[in-house]
Amino acid sequence: MSRIQTLTKVVELAEQRRDEALSEHARRVRDLQMAQEQMDQLQGYVLEAQARWAQRGSQGVDVTLLLHHRQFMQKIHHAIEFQTGVIADKQARIDQALADLQTAERELAGLRRFTEKQIEVLQKQVQRQEQKASDEMALNVYLRQQVALAQAAGARP
Repeated sequence: MSRIQTLTKVVELAEQRRDEALSEHARRVRDLQMAQEQMDQLQGYVLEAQARWAQRGSQGVDVTLLLHHRQFMQKIHHAIEFQTGVIADKQARIDQALADLQTAERELAGLRRFTEKQIEVLQKQVQRQEQKASDEMALNVYLRQQVALAQAAGARP
């Protein structure tokens, strides 16, 4: 395998790592969105429960119902606190996935630049070799012509 083929393969592997990092970031964003939707549901339950309680409270409520309502609200608030932690964790994971993605993109860009420079160096070497071969051929033609002219001049009396 030539040097350029090896570099091309390395670039392909870097592209694959970048694509995986991009997919991971997108997956983590979706996870956060789902967690946020769950939080929205919990907050919606709180609003609904408060509205129902305000409606019932105006009619009078017995102690058992009041205790059940308070327990229910404590559970919902506990769930909201827990979900807040889940969302913070998912945001931290998104931040890490984004950092990983940016690292993969930087590495890929660097490898691409390096490969392009190596290709340019190789092309310049090939051009120099072609120029050298062309110069040598021209020199050989010139020398043959000079020899032929010298022989033709020496053959004349």
